[in-house]
Amino acid sequence: MFGKKKKAASAPAKIRVKRGDEVVVIAGKDKGAHGKILKVLPAKGRVVVEGVNMIKRATRANPQKNIKGGLLEREAPIALSNVLLKDPDNGKASRIGVRHEGGEWVRYSKKSGTTVSTVSAESGE
Repeated sequence: MFGKKKKAASAPAKIRVKRGDEVVVIAGKDKGAHGKILKVLPAKGRVVVEGVNMIKRATRANPQKNIKGGLLEREAPIALSNVLLKDPDNGKASRIGVRHEGGEWVRYSKKSGTTVSTVSAESGE
């Protein structure tokens, strides 16, 4: 009754990046950095990028899981709007489009027009 108010659920953004994609950070403290997507969080509109947005987490030792205690450094999620796919041709940041090509849907770079990859059926695009 007196807890935090919940935010109204907004419609999730169209996610055109997926795990394993090379991306460039275009805004924030790590602007200009690039790395591979480790995890996509579609409900929150965020992604975890390798080597970007590093945080220090105090962790207690857990011998059963073979985890040492202390300060561990790991990646934190970054907003999806702050990353763009790296263009396969010139290595610069580029927006992504989806088009029908040869009987299947493919993702392509809007900057150069080159095909990036096919869109899998289970992703819903």
